[in-house]
Amino acid sequence: MAPVHYYEAGDGDTGKRLDVFLAGEAEDYTRSHIQRLIGEGLASINGIVVKAGYKVKRGDIARLEIPEPVGVEARAEKIPLDIYYEDHDVIVLNKPRGMVVHPAAGNYSGTVVNALLYHCSDLSGINGVLRPGIVHRLDKDTSGLLMVAKNDAAHISLARQLKDRRITRIYLALVHGKVREEAGVIDAPIGRDPKNRQKMAVTHKNSRHAVTNYHVQSRYAGYTYLRLQLETGRTHQIRVHLAFIGHPVVGDLKYGPAKPHFNLAGQFLHAAVIGFKHPRTGVYMEFAAPLPDELAAVLSGLAPE
Repeated sequence: MAPVHYYEAGDGDTGKRLDVFLAGEAEDYTRSHIQRLIGEGLASINGIVVKAGYKVKRGDIARLEIPEPVGVEARAEKIPLDIYYEDHDVIVLNKPRGMVVHPAAGNYSGTVVNALLYHCSDLSGINGVLRPGIVHRLDKDTSGLLMVAKNDAAHISLARQLKDRRITRIYLALVHGKVREEAGVIDAPIGRDPKNRQKMAVTHKNSRHAVTNYHVQSRYAGYTYLRLQLETGRTHQIRVHLAFIGHPVVGDLKYGPAKPHFNLAGQFLHAAVIGFKHPRTGVYMEFAAPLPDELAAVLSGLAPE
């Protein structure tokens, strides 16, 4: 079953071309790919198939179907999972650094999805055969808590909570330099980097609203340790926002200094807390995962400011 996505246009979307609107919402796909899907009749507005140039209006419901690659599906693999909670509706797991969440071109094994398919057979099918159960993601080199839906009803509930900003998501990050304020809010739109389509950037062109809150946890000589809470969930949001204010995440070769730090493979970023209302009972649940040993060792070796 090909994944089907629904997006509702807000006040800020009025007047945008459909392909521009969808490219901003479906951030994993380029505008040219979205245009091809629209041309194949795989996109509609309020149930009516329209062209890429259709001007979106507030309240429009866009439906986008993204076919899976022909002949490709995720396979079960016996990979251990660090599961914090599981019932008939949801799984909460602690993803290690270096592990990809779901298969994609050139990387079809060793992912969280491959491990989940071995662990259980009841996963939500909303996101298709390559991303069963996946409601949200973490970057490959970001460790921490991930929630997974085991049926479509749970998936819809969790996805709605994400959209309505009712999911608690708290991250820990070590950044370069001295962050002067003890707390602050980074409110800056994020979209594809106009100069490099492989990166995201703070930009006002074809971008989406993005808000990150931060608090200083501790200070070290040359570095600041931050606790961050997401209000929105854009691709690479924390990494882009911190680089934007001049304090890129340590080890982030994509948005920070192009050299490794502390022999880290990837950025010092950990999804420490996740909280949500259970999709069946409505009871709020919250989980916390400690820093991986590799990151904790970095902190212990730093000199206090």
